[in-house]
Amino acid sequence: MAEILQFIRPDNSFDPETLTILAAAYDKAVAGIHDRDQSKVVREVVAKRIIALAMKGERDPERLCQSALAAIGLNK
Repeated sequence: MAEILQFIRPDNSFDPETLTILAAAYDKAVAGIHDRDQSKVVREVVAKRIIALAMKGERDPERLCQSALAAIGLNK
């Protein structure tokens, strides 16, 4: 979970349950690109997409993951 936390700004307050969901979605998305580009920039785009959707109320880890992959041009 720690990796996605570095991308959450202090003014984005999420409860522990939501942080667990965000971490799961992030980990799944990153695993989905494991044999592709794993640059810090790509991981940051994935994290920021997940966080932006969570700020709008999305809490489904599968939807968060799929949207993050779509943001970098991958459909799983």
